[in-house]
Amino acid sequence: MIVLLIAMLLAIFLLPNAWAKWVLARHSRGRDDYPGTGAELAEHLLRRMGVEGVQVELTEQGDHYDPEARRVRLSRDHYEGRSLTAVTVAAHEVGHAIQHHQGYAPLIARARLVGVAQKAEKIGALLMMAAPFLFILTRLPGGLAIVIAMAVISFGTAALVHLVTLPVEFDASFQRALPLLKDYVPPYDMPGARHVLTACAFTYVAASLASILNLGRWLVILRR
Repeated sequence: MIVLLIAMLLAIFLLPNAWAKWVLARHSRGRDDYPGTGAELAEHLLRRMGVEGVQVELTEQGDHYDPEARRVRLSRDHYEGRSLTAVTVAAHEVGHAIQHHQGYAPLIARARLVGVAQKAEKIGALLMMAAPFLFILTRLPGGLAIVIAMAVISFGTAALVHLVTLPVEFDASFQRALPLLKDYVPPYDMPGARHVLTACAFTYVAASLASILNLGRWLVILRR
């Protein structure tokens, strides 16, 4: 059972990411008929939507929107690129900036949970590894159950973050980025833009499932 869960975890996590990379690469060919790069489109969309105080930056840490620094950060290919992938990814990250500007509740909730979840997940892993030793040392009735419960809550917090992330990402892609792209991308490229956004969205679905399966794997181990 444990081996099967691990295999499912790897398949669910790796396959969508591999598919997303393939889709992004497929639409990354430079386009002379596009009026600007991903960064230029991002800056234009921010101005158009009245989002003030947000800057577009080049990053080596992957495309993302930083709500604390109020920065839309794009990798070099998407920052400097003039391709369907570049403008689509840029529009998606601007979608997050628009969410923040409009006080989109799930984005705010995720931002608050992320810091807590990162610490909780580390504590959870340490507690689960140390649970038998802590029980031997304490020898308190129910001591092991308390430690296990704390660890499960820690992993559960990480799973909760992933679940909250899903509506945030889907909203940024399909309710914000896609409608905006219709004014800048030729109609015959819109199916490709949707393809890019869908592939990226599935990576978040996979991460959510992987987090839940990871919690289930630990529960199976502890039952033994």
